[in-house]
Amino acid sequence: MRSSECIDEYTHFLSDIRHKSKNTIDAYHRDVVKYAEFVTSNYGVDIDKATEPMASAYLVALRNSGKSDATVSRTVASLRSFRLFLLGDAAGMAYVKPKREKKLPCVLTHTEIESLLAAPPLTTDKGIRDKAMLELLYATGIRVSELIGLDITDIDVISGFIICRSTRHDRLIPLGRSAAEAAAHYIEAVRPRMAHADERALFVNTKGGRMSRQGFWKIIKRYGEKSGIRSDITPHTLRHSFAAHLVQNGADLESIREMMGHATIASTQIYSLIPNEHIRDVYDRAHPRA
Repeated sequence: MRSSECIDEYTHFLSDIRHKSKNTIDAYHRDVVKYAEFVTSNYGVDIDKATEPMASAYLVALRNSGKSDATVSRTVASLRSFRLFLLGDAAGMAYVKPKREKKLPCVLTHTEIESLLAAPPLTTDKGIRDKAMLELLYATGIRVSELIGLDITDIDVISGFIICRSTRHDRLIPLGRSAAEAAAHYIEAVRPRMAHADERALFVNTKGGRMSRQGFWKIIKRYGEKSGIRSDITPHTLRHSFAAHLVQNGADLESIREMMGHATIASTQIYSLIPNEHIRDVYDRAHPRA
């Protein structure tokens, strides 16, 4: 199918089936048109023949051209949505209501996140390492086991991506600028002094080997207390906060599901039930019985 025809059908799909807003349709349409131009120019194929490596190359090209984190993140969402349209994965997009009794996950406020990420001292090697770990965990939403399982070859701080490897499938996850800068600082200035010469792990402990799960739990607990966060913070708290904040800022659930590695959309939908921080502030200020 010619790219123009495929994109026209996709636009109708967004409007008639997905019932997206005009702004979303316009944004996704622009993103897919630019992607079609990229794959045709560089690979000589129509967009419906594009592959995952082509999509990855396009995202890297966007990052290298100086596009903002917001633009790259929206493009990721656009391309994931387009891929679902091509695959006809209606089941994967269907809304499955979470169980009513399921407890909402603990999520930090934006202020608490900023306090936590600012807690590690950047005057010590351990503080620089800890800052990079916290920034990376919040920026990507990966599990603590996935964080400590990262190898030095699994991160590209220049392009702003990590590869999260698992038995089910590898995930390519974008990094925000803050996380990429923190990781680059650690890799360039600290890791060479801390890690054994033959160590593959991205994050290492003070003995030069791979950071352990228990070791990182102690780190996040310490900085949680230092930041004055009253809730019981765990590594999973940052994973939950990553997802909830993306939802609150307009990211679609399917893209979040893919980045988090959830097997089904039902696991991701719980984050759409968490009250928006701004709405809570408005209620507390305005309601006479708040």
